[in-house]
Amino acid sequence: MGLNWGVISQYQELFIRGVQNTILLTTVAVVCGTILGLFIGLGKMSDRVYFKVPAAIYVELFRGTPLFLQILLIHTAVIPGIWGLFFPEAKVPEAIFSGFVSLTLNAAAYIAEIFRAGIQSIDPGQMEAARSLGMTKGMGMRLIVIPQAFMRMLPALGNEFIALLKDSSLLAIISTPELGYAAFSVAKNTFERYPPYLTAGAIYLVLTLFLSRVVVRGLEKRYSPK
Repeated sequence: MGLNWGVISQYQELFIRGVQNTILLTTVAVVCGTILGLFIGLGKMSDRVYFKVPAAIYVELFRGTPLFLQILLIHTAVIPGIWGLFFPEAKVPEAIFSGFVSLTLNAAAYIAEIFRAGIQSIDPGQMEAARSLGMTKGMGMRLIVIPQAFMRMLPALGNEFIALLKDSSLLAIISTPELGYAAFSVAKNTFERYPPYLTAGAIYLVLTLFLSRVVVRGLEKRYSPK
């Protein structure tokens, strides 16, 4: 069986754009998901019901349903509905925007649990010591507890970021121009199956190895206790 690897160079711009969008989608989702996940995790730990209950529902909802369905629902119903309600004259954003929203909301639920577990693993005496020094609970959490918890959370956060990078390929279902969709488009247009999919797989492997071996390990080494 012959393999026409020439289709890769023929559609190299599509692959390059796909890689760029995959990295962009993952980076934005990681940053926004981490920020949102921190607040949701703190909300879930709150003693106040009006913070705790919505945070718990959010986490269970997004962790308990497939990302595939979340992407479809957000792209085909949620975003068009919101845009039609608040911006009736404006054009609905492209699929890549739905991709950002879907990955961010999904990642936030998992990262919230990572933050919750990491913060609760810190000895309560740390917060008591901070309060005895005159710090407010918020200051103690920000300056004492979270920095210590962050070092313990790094491996779990790294795994979540890697999973998010690979999960971005699901956005091909809504025609988001990322790497998975690039491979699908080339396969559909050329009737070649192995070259585009193997190339995309190799690129994903390189990206995940770089993220795990360079970025995550570098952060672990930098923030590990001396």
